[in-house]
Amino acid sequence: MRISAVPFAALDPLTAYSLWKLRQDVFVVEQGAAYPDLDGRDLAPETRHVVMEDDDGVVLGCARVLDDGDEWRIGRVALHRTARGKGLADALVHTALQVCPDRDVVLDAQAALAPWYATFGFEVCGPEFLEDDIPHVPMVRRAA
Repeated sequence: MRISAVPFAALDPLTAYSLWKLRQDVFVVEQGAAYPDLDGRDLAPETRHVVMEDDDGVVLGCARVLDDGDEWRIGRVALHRTARGKGLADALVHTALQVCPDRDVVLDAQAALAPWYATFGFEVCGPEFLEDDIPHVPMVRRAA
């Protein structure tokens, strides 16, 4: 198992394809959220793609870290169906946080996952809202 956090330019074509396929499978197909995943922010030089691969190079998990100026934003956190329930998502979030120095980090968590994100120091910072018919809450991890 290996995990990396790299800019778009460092992704080889097969990894990039696999990353976007995973996001599509999880968010669009499984969760029924038809949304513009390819929003242009993947290409920004300051964006970091957290990619978890097995020993054969198969993408099992991902996250995306965006530079929003005053804060960092973590999103697109997903695990392949076969990788869930094994604690692997912890490594995704830890790696994402490593590339977020000196500023607050925000995310929009599925409400059911807010307690899990709290284990990384995130706190709910606003009211619950629906995104694609799934309850979410805004969360923040304050800079040290």
